[in-house]
Amino acid sequence: MSGESKTEGRTRATAISRRDFTKKAAAAAGAGILHTGTGSRAQAAERASGHRNVLLLIADDHGLDDLGCYGNPVIKTPGLDRLAANGVRFTNAFATVASCSASRSVIYSGLFNHTNGQFGHQHSFHNQHTHQWVEGIPALVKKKGYRTAIVNKFHVQPREMYPFDEVITEGVHGRDVHTMAVKAREFIERDPDSPFLLVIGYSDPHRDWVAANSRDYHGIRKVTYSPDDVIVPPFLPDEPEVREEIAQYYESVSRLDQGIGEVLDFLEKSGRMDDTLIIYISDNGIPFPGAKTTLYDPGIHLPMIVSSPTLRRRGGVNNAMVSFIDIVPTILDWTGADPPQYDLPGRSILPILGEENPAGWDEIYASHVFHEITMYYPMRVVRTRKYKYILNLAHGLDYPFASDLYASPTWQGVLKRGDKKMGVRDVDAYIHRPREELYDLERDPDEINNIAGDGRYAAALDELRGKLKRFQEDTDDPWIVKYRYE
Repeated sequence: MSGESKTEGRTRATAISRRDFTKKAAAAAGAGILHTGTGSRAQAAERASGHRNVLLLIADDHGLDDLGCYGNPVIKTPGLDRLAANGVRFTNAFATVASCSASRSVIYSGLFNHTNGQFGHQHSFHNQHTHQWVEGIPALVKKKGYRTAIVNKFHVQPREMYPFDEVITEGVHGRDVHTMAVKAREFIERDPDSPFLLVIGYSDPHRDWVAANSRDYHGIRKVTYSPDDVIVPPFLPDEPEVREEIAQYYESVSRLDQGIGEVLDFLEKSGRMDDTLIIYISDNGIPFPGAKTTLYDPGIHLPMIVSSPTLRRRGGVNNAMVSFIDIVPTILDWTGADPPQYDLPGRSILPILGEENPAGWDEIYASHVFHEITMYYPMRVVRTRKYKYILNLAHGLDYPFASDLYASPTWQGVLKRGDKKMGVRDVDAYIHRPREELYDLERDPDEINNIAGDGRYAAALDELRGKLKRFQEDTDDPWIVKYRYE
């Protein structure tokens, strides 16, 4: 699925070339639709004069509301709270897709996954690939003299497109966040005189909590929660098995948080906080039905905390609508590394980092194809502050469930009881979706009342349809053919 074949006549619906994308991206950039991704070259030159390290911390299925610094009064996250106190907490950060491999490909390439080719999972028989013309962020910063490494979870392929110098997995158990911190420290200390890009891909708080939480981890204090105390989000039923699962999930988050705290401790003691840009995100929303794998807000509206040595106002909040396609441009801006030969659809957040309500950051786009290979359900989204428009490109199909979500006590409880609702959402509406969904987020933040057929919103619907189609055209979306033959 990497799309490198040069077979004459092969259609753009199944493959795009780097040259094709470059032409389209350049034209879109000239129209003001795409952004070149980096800041000014003067800024880049200034930053290149000294070490500008990058630490990217990626959680696995951590939701927006499940940190102390984001307002959860129950969960204990002192490490991430400390990072937020030293940096900026983004209130409107969005993944472009709510699936593990696909989201990570966006984070590492700066391209939507329908553009970069990583349509779904990398592992096992799913076997999805990034196109071979893509230059991932490790390749780009290495040209600037950066050492690169990733600890633990990688989950994209092929590795040539994401050529980290070190892929550190030996001796690392996926939930052993203490060992991950040790491996990160060892990588940094091996060559303290060279700038680095270091990614830590955590496995917490992904499902498998019973096994993961039943063992002890060296250097990590076990933090448990009572099911009675947890906060059940509105898209889930308030049932005993759901509360039990959320309590297990909270425990996994607190373990993750301790590992991040260890990394921050080392950076502070070594003085590396003074030259390291730190970005914390999650790949997608919580691993429950109604969040992960969906493009509803619980699946893509996520925590994002950024700490920069140059930040003047610490502990602040930024309300810009930012997207994970902005991460690669931000890293390029920080390091002074050159962008790829094609334009990127995102832009650096560094110029707005210290602002609370920057102008011109008021919409994001999302795109989903697969989670598991058996879960074909392409969706495209444009979201503004007021509206979300979802185009379900295979709406005739039942909405598919990830295997672990289907087997979860949460969903099995819904099936066993024959519930008509899952939290505030109708179960039938969740499974059987129309071609178009439109939500007024100011009146309906839970995305329940589809107003796509309401004539009072016809003008808004037409405007969002136009925006979404232009987005698909500008990013060489293979599914653009749906406009022609359906």
